[in-house]
Amino acid sequence: MPNPNIRDYLALMAIPRIGSINSRKLIAYAQGIENVFKLSRKDLLKIPGFGNQIVEQILSNKHFQLADKELEFIEKYKIKVTIFFDDDYPYRLKQSDDCPLLYFSRGQAISDNRKYLSVVGTRNATQRGIDFCNKLISELKQSGHDVVIVSGLAFGIDIAAHKAALKENLPTIGILAHGLDQLYPAKHRDVATQMLEQGAVVSEFFSGMFPDKNNFIRRNRIIAGLSDATIVVESGTTGGSLITANLANSYSRDVFAVPGRLGDKYSLGCNKLIKTNRAALLESVADIEYLLGWNRNTEPKQKELFVNLTKEEEQLLTVFENGEELNIDTICRESEFTMAKVSALLLNLEFSGVIKCLPGKIFVKI
Repeated sequence: MPNPNIRDYLALMAIPRIGSINSRKLIAYAQGIENVFKLSRKDLLKIPGFGNQIVEQILSNKHFQLADKELEFIEKYKIKVTIFFDDDYPYRLKQSDDCPLLYFSRGQAISDNRKYLSVVGTRNATQRGIDFCNKLISELKQSGHDVVIVSGLAFGIDIAAHKAALKENLPTIGILAHGLDQLYPAKHRDVATQMLEQGAVVSEFFSGMFPDKNNFIRRNRIIAGLSDATIVVESGTTGGSLITANLANSYSRDVFAVPGRLGDKYSLGCNKLIKTNRAALLESVADIEYLLGWNRNTEPKQKELFVNLTKEEEQLLTVFENGEELNIDTICRESEFTMAKVSALLLNLEFSGVIKCLPGKIFVKI
């Protein structure tokens, strides 16, 4: 059922340069989206970071005209709108501080119960890079992983990853840098149409928005935030795939890079990621399984009835008494242990089957 306040959310996102972080800050200050446009100039100027220019935009009525136009487009083409405060907003994406306030999608729903891998790389993919995409995604399928492949529907590695997923009957999601009223590049329209049957196309941009440079950078944060890990197959020393890898690292997500020969133009970026410890070396699915803890054996393992814990492990577990999902900083603060001590204790507890690590380096007691 559509959010009853969707028009207000769209009007808010139609305000130029307000951004996802400021929009959520404004909603929190107003105690709900329904109160945002009732705030006075005096109230708005009290919000940290809100100056006269943005306040003037909020007080204007023209953004509601844009919202109404977008509503017509959404209803006409049966576009799904997912808002940050909705129950079905993806858990992984919500862990990113700069995740979009809302996004538009066509195709299948994004489920938190599946594994997600983003596969990115240069637009000028070599045959070696394309072959690696095909081999890796085929191995994922053969290993029995219920995984969704995420990429940007661009030339090169992106489209190779989408096509490989479709070939293996794995769901795949394309994140766009423009509105859903168009497709760039147009050459990939047939692939995008196939993706609607076993995946989705997603965008945070209004219809009519063209794919300029900044939009691709904004698009990349969704690719990184939606996934358990980001895989860079081929990359030069600069480019969008390296931006995506850096974003994934900033979200405390795992990053993998495919190594290449020294001097190869489109291996320089991957080799540098590995050399600077910003990515793990990736040769096969086994590397992903090892670092992400993905087990091929789907048969349930008998849990030990009694687990012998040390005094420090028992003390750390008291932090989880309320059944909360906690990040490592909160655990350190509550337990008063050092970061190094907490990391070691959590690892032992995870091996013992007492603690589970969720995407985004979030821990919960089992």
